Amino acid sequence: MGKKKFIPAELYTAEGEALCGMPWDEYPRPSLVRDSFFCLNGEWELTDTYGEVCKITVPFPPESLLSGVNRRMGEHPHLTYKRSFSLPEGFARGRVILHFGAVDQIAHVWLNGQKLGDNTGVYEGFSFDVTDLLESENILEVVAENAADPLSLPYGKQCENRGGMWYTPVSGIWQTVWLESVPEVYIRSLSYRVDGGSVELTAEGVSDGEVTVKTPQGELTAELCGGRAVIELDGARLWSPEDPYLYRYTVESGEDRVESYFAVRTVSCQKVGGVSRICLNGRPYFLHGLLDQGYFSDGIFTPASPKCFENDVLTAKELGFNMLRKHIKIEPELFYYYCDLHGMTVVQDMVNNGKYSFFRDTALPTVGLRRKNDRRIHRNAAQREAFIKGMEYTVRALGKHPCIVGWTVFNEGWGQFCSAENYRRLRELDGTRFIDAASGWFYPSESDVESPHVYFKPVKPKKGSERPLFLSEFGGYSYKPEGHVYNTVETYGYRYFEDRGEFERALAELYRNEILPAVDAGLCGAVYTQLSDVEDETNGLLSYDRRVVKVEPEVMRGVAKDIFDAFERAVSEDE
Repeated sequence: MGKKKFIPAELYTAEGEALCGMPWDEYPRPSLVRDSFFCLNGEWELTDTYGEVCKITVPFPPESLLSGVNRRMGEHPHLTYKRSFSLPEGFARGRVILHFGAVDQIAHVWLNGQKLGDNTGVYEGFSFDVTDLLESENILEVVAENAADPLSLPYGKQCENRGGMWYTPVSGIWQTVWLESVPEVYIRSLSYRVDGGSVELTAEGVSDGEVTVKTPQGELTAELCGGRAVIELDGARLWSPEDPYLYRYTVESGEDRVESYFAVRTVSCQKVGGVSRICLNGRPYFLHGLLDQGYFSDGIFTPASPKCFENDVLTAKELGFNMLRKHIKIEPELFYYYCDLHGMTVVQDMVNNGKYSFFRDTALPTVGLRRKNDRRIHRNAAQREAFIKGMEYTVRALGKHPCIVGWTVFNEGWGQFCSAENYRRLRELDGTRFIDAASGWFYPSESDVESPHVYFKPVKPKKGSERPLFLSEFGGYSYKPEGHVYNTVETYGYRYFEDRGEFERALAELYRNEILPAVDAGLCGAVYTQLSDVEDETNGLLSYDRRVVKVEPEVMRGVAKDIFDAFERAVSEDE
């Protein structure tokens, strides 16, 4: 557990029923659903870094309680996973594709003794066509190891010497492993582009077929031509947190049939009455958010069930929030689906790599040095290439989700380099969302928003910024509910409270005394740190095990109403 000594409190499984039978057996790809799914999660054989052989429950990383292993795998893990499987009769109707949601960091995959291939990356999904290697009884083997320089790849908050704002690292398989059967010619991916009331749908891998869209007025159909179809929506119903309407549709081509969904909404940054605003569907919109790091006491990177993600989303909504800043972690697709479904906007961080320096990345900015030529830092070419590759993958993988309204390129200088160039690179990849080029310390020359972090002084923005003012981190108040903390010795936060009522009152006062006046000064969004406790960090509104909500929902909903009312008054005065 690193250098710090502590006594772990009892840790709970948030969704204990998920451990009875096959874990994570929900269909993992809501954006492209096919009636073919064979889950390979569950019990595998693991040979760990030290040569010990044991059983492990996939998809939980071996460092987690839910994996059944629950121990660290060393600074340079080398893990060998193995399991056998037989496909149900009639499953293989054409081609069979093997999918991995994510494996940390480098994966080498064999089926029945034949090498399928390799994949490098912590958060990326990958797949193989295994049709020609299948037998009646199959042996699947995965070797997972770290890169020679683990910091060269995006890693986020993982740290070998965990403590404070750095967390237990994970290794190996940490997302669903599954098989699907597809025809010889099949729909490989779906995408869409909205232009006013017109939606262009693209099906990669096929050229012709039919699209059927369900609308409030009935079904609309269109023919695929060259893999594309255009649907004209009469009075499109716009997606928002207040009305998260999803258009469901099917695509049929040859022997293949898939289901998916899209939403109609716009995001822009524009001046309204001379004040720079973030706009949703053409109207100024206040992003009332929480920092969401996606760590769980029993599964670390991987909660007991996808429903744990849904519970987090619904709890945040119940507390009056309409946005989560997904902090330097990319989740399984089901997380974003629940945000789409329930109406929770997301500002998605890219995942940092490169070496963190306390002096450069924290101390200097804290005392006021926040303008820096970032072309000269993190100059390792391989690290820069890996970051750009990860950023491009993130946009390709997640760009389909209407919940995502903004991207964060760099956070507090961690791995930051050439922010202007990376802003332009990301803008070319996606022009439909706002981009926060550098959240926090080092101000970028090009960005869609002004994005400070404020912890150690009052929030006092100056009116008149050329960019929308987006307070991307603040707060961090700490309260430790007895019996529901990970570290009973060490505590990490920015202000400390022993009493729940005192904590709740201080939090409400923080919003009313600092955020409400900032709204009058043009504030467009604010991200409180954070949704839940994470290991030593006890500054969440939820305990790490999700068993305790530290504040009364009606109090937080009252705060939210005051903020939204103040924002509406400010916008009306500007107009």
